[in-house]
Amino acid sequence: MAAAYGWVPFNVYSRVAFPQGAVSAGVDADGSEIYVGRAQHEGDLLTAKVIPAKSAAYVSFNGAEVFKDDVELLVAGMLSWQPCDNGAVPQGAISAGTTADGETLYVGRVLHDGCITPGKVHQSHGCVYYPFNGEEMSSKEYEVLVYT
Repeated sequence: MAAAYGWVPFNVYSRVAFPQGAVSAGVDADGSEIYVGRAQHEGDLLTAKVIPAKSAAYVSFNGAEVFKDDVELLVAGMLSWQPCDNGAVPQGAISAGTTADGETLYVGRVLHDGCITPGKVHQSHGCVYYPFNGEEMSSKEYEVLVYT
């Protein structure tokens, strides 16, 4: 049986075709589509918001929104978003990476100022962290990407 989802390397400046099946997470303030990605940063593998129309990708880390040009895009089939809060993740939640200490991070998303944007669910912190407008933001209420 084929994998239900996978990660495809992608550079935001690339002129190659955008991967078919990339998972949409929402839209930016200007209506640009945001996709689920992940990227390495200071020993962590973190959820990233990828905005191909802007040749940009960002992770949230240590209070900041950090630009990344090399990411991996989530490509998948049967996925859904499930509401969660306070660090909870449902069965089948999609892992996007780990902290340097080995804690699993899951793909989450939030509605913030009219934008739906992806982030990392950090269970031990009881929230989702997400990059937004140059900062790392957090929310106790979020949705988690789940394989169905």
